[in-house]
Amino acid sequence: MEKIGILTRDCAGVNAAIRSIVRTANKNDIKAIGFLKGYDGLIDNKFIQLDRRSVSGIINRGGTILKTARSKRFYIESEQKKAVQNIKNNNIDGLIIIGGNGSLRGAHDLATKYDIPVVGIPATIDNDVNGVDLTIGADTAVNVALDALDKIRDTATSLERIFVVEVMGRECGYIALKVALAGGCEEVLVPEKNFDIDIMCKEINTGNSKGKKSWIIIVAEGKAKGRDIADIITEKTNLETRVAVLGHIQRGGHPTSIDRIMAARLGNYAVEILNEGTTDHCVSLKDGKVVTIPLEFAVQTKKIDVDTYYKLIKILT
Repeated sequence: MEKIGILTRDCAGVNAAIRSIVRTANKNDIKAIGFLKGYDGLIDNKFIQLDRRSVSGIINRGGTILKTARSKRFYIESEQKKAVQNIKNNNIDGLIIIGGNGSLRGAHDLATKYDIPVVGIPATIDNDVNGVDLTIGADTAVNVALDALDKIRDTATSLERIFVVEVMGRECGYIALKVALAGGCEEVLVPEKNFDIDIMCKEINTGNSKGKKSWIIIVAEGKAKGRDIADIITEKTNLETRVAVLGHIQRGGHPTSIDRIMAARLGNYAVEILNEGTTDHCVSLKDGKVVTIPLEFAVQTKKIDVDTYYKLIKILT
């Protein structure tokens, strides 16, 4: 193997993975190029050369130096064929694709439909890649949201108010559950679980009558809008309710040590197995060891043990 290409999504830790891939490749006399804006860059043949110097000083940076985009074009077969032709024209022997389910599905298509050697690295704040204990970026996202929540709690306690905090998670309640448990929140609403807002409001009224003056409710964006939940709570309890939407701050920020170390290990291993001939797999940590998982399995829907988290959150309220 003489040259590899790299595509990325964005979340904290991705730059650390890029750095690991490039430096491992260089140690093995393999050249590396990075396609700009993910699959769109692969289709449009937009890339940059990567070497040891170009990835210097990026291990602590959030986002991705290669930029990214949600490519709808790659779903079109004619656009996929353009991407494949660019891979061949640039004499690329294999790809390493860093991202979540969408990115890894694209990797699986390239491997199975076009026989392109591909290894994936799971990176998404939702931690929803099947068979993977922890994805790059998830730990940082939870800690960023938790830091914001701790500051909100100071205000909620001082002003004796109810706060509804909306976190990211369109289809997955991972961040919401983790933050609610770690932040000592009273309630959490996630896409995977039904909830009765009337019961929640009755609990708030009961607690308020017993002297409990502040509440924090975490809402995953895919379950409901924080503003809507706050309006209903105010209407049903006559208690003042405030909303905080954390938004995209959860995708950025300096990666935690967990994300940096994991990115370094997975990036290194991805190059090694790609060079050895492995394809259509992603790399992951399992019980502290680096393993490979078939992409066909990795892109299936991952189920979170919502009930266990929720039960503990309610016990500790």
